[in-house]
Amino acid sequence: MLSSQNLEHHKSIYLKVLLALFVLTVLTVAVSFFDFGSITLAILIGLTIAFIKGFLVAGNFMHLLDEVKPIYWLLALTVVFFFVLFFMPMLWEMNLVTVE
Repeated sequence: MLSSQNLEHHKSIYLKVLLALFVLTVLTVAVSFFDFGSITLAILIGLTIAFIKGFLVAGNFMHLLDEVKPIYWLLALTVVFFFVLFFMPMLWEMNLVTVE
């Protein structure tokens, strides 16, 4: 059972995240009216704001910030599989990998 003090702490975190998401949403809408002169820069700014909003939602509402060690293991495993799948066709074409 959560104590009253612990519950207030969680409520304050959720309210801060809600406020940050609201501010970032307003910022996203405001940025859409600016002319940056480059579509690449506009996309980069939009994706950066979206990444920050996604991090806030995933980290706080999905409680991923509390599970750091399993997340690092999954990230490392993903990187290993990426490199295996990325380099395997090259090694195959160079005849460094053979099937008996």
